[in-house]
Amino acid sequence: MTLLILNVNDMLDLKTGGGTAERTFQMSRSLALKGAHCKVMTIASEQLDVQRIEALKPAKVFVLPCLFKRFKIPGWNWKLILGAVKDADVVHLMGHWSVLNVFAYYAVRHLGKPYVVCPAGALPLFGRSKLLKYLYNYIVGNAIIRNASGWIAVTESEFPQFEQYGVPASRVTVIPNGVSEDDFPAGNIAEFRHRHGLSDVPIILFMGRLNPIKGPDLLLLAFLKARHAFPTHHLVFVGPDGGMLASLRETVEREDISEYVHFLGYVGGADKSSAYRMAKLLVIPSRQEAMSIVALEAGICGVPVLLTDQCGLNEIRSIDSRLEVGATVEGLAKGLSSLLAGSESLEKLASEWYGFVAHNYAWESLTKKYFRLYENILAVKN
Repeated sequence: MTLLILNVNDMLDLKTGGGTAERTFQMSRSLALKGAHCKVMTIASEQLDVQRIEALKPAKVFVLPCLFKRFKIPGWNWKLILGAVKDADVVHLMGHWSVLNVFAYYAVRHLGKPYVVCPAGALPLFGRSKLLKYLYNYIVGNAIIRNASGWIAVTESEFPQFEQYGVPASRVTVIPNGVSEDDFPAGNIAEFRHRHGLSDVPIILFMGRLNPIKGPDLLLLAFLKARHAFPTHHLVFVGPDGGMLASLRETVEREDISEYVHFLGYVGGADKSSAYRMAKLLVIPSRQEAMSIVALEAGICGVPVLLTDQCGLNEIRSIDSRLEVGATVEGLAKGLSSLLAGSESLEKLASEWYGFVAHNYAWESLTKKYFRLYENILAVKN
């Protein structure tokens, strides 16, 4: 039997959607390439272009208009939503704080369809709009989680979060984030450096949105604290502004290190691959993250990673305990000094991290776990 799967995520473009958008994209495309009829329902955004939709093939995309950008409220099209859910064997809801998920949930309940949820670390009441999130859960969010036919965690660290919603850990399936090596071909690194005014110096790279959760301020302060141990290295921030760009620039100017710190903004496609490959070290200073996708992307590009213990990748310690530190300025500064003061070990760490990522997080193998989960759900239903 050919499975018909509807994936629901209110953000599909990388610039605004980040890791959950990339997970939905990769998972949907992989399922479709393995023979499933896979459709994605999402909300229009300025960054969701034809190229991104075309790259998702053979999966197909339904795009609803956006009525209110801040809270990602889609235009009401009950007929389209109901029709998409009716055609599906299984509906997959990505994220949690989503009006589009609510619309899909009501359609699922109306039609009696099975559905799975993958909050990807979004269940805690963290960040801004906590009151609105509390109300969301009270009205519908708790029910969306509890009434699901299947639950997916990105890492085991999410188990307590599901348990707070009444779902025991024994019922949750772990399917980690993945990466496709074909998406990161070798590019012209010299041309990329020249275009962005980066001389041929060793690069410490940050890749992600410039917002508090991602911790770019922690990394900048750690760089300031420890740079005497690696004085020739430059720090490069790649990613869209999430509210912190102005304060980061202010710190750079105040400390008179503009020559050593660069802000490139968002990059995608071949440029993203070049950005990874030019780096000596990728640093992920996140304060909270279910499981860092950029760590996997850097790994598949052959770049070693320093990350905090809030990134959902504790197994990186099996390669070298120095690669995971506390989510503090002091922890990051110590990690940077340890890895970069004598950078001869970085090449070995890069090779080991590449092998680990390729073996454990290739979408080729992860897709099988989705099929197994969907088939088990349908077997129970039938």
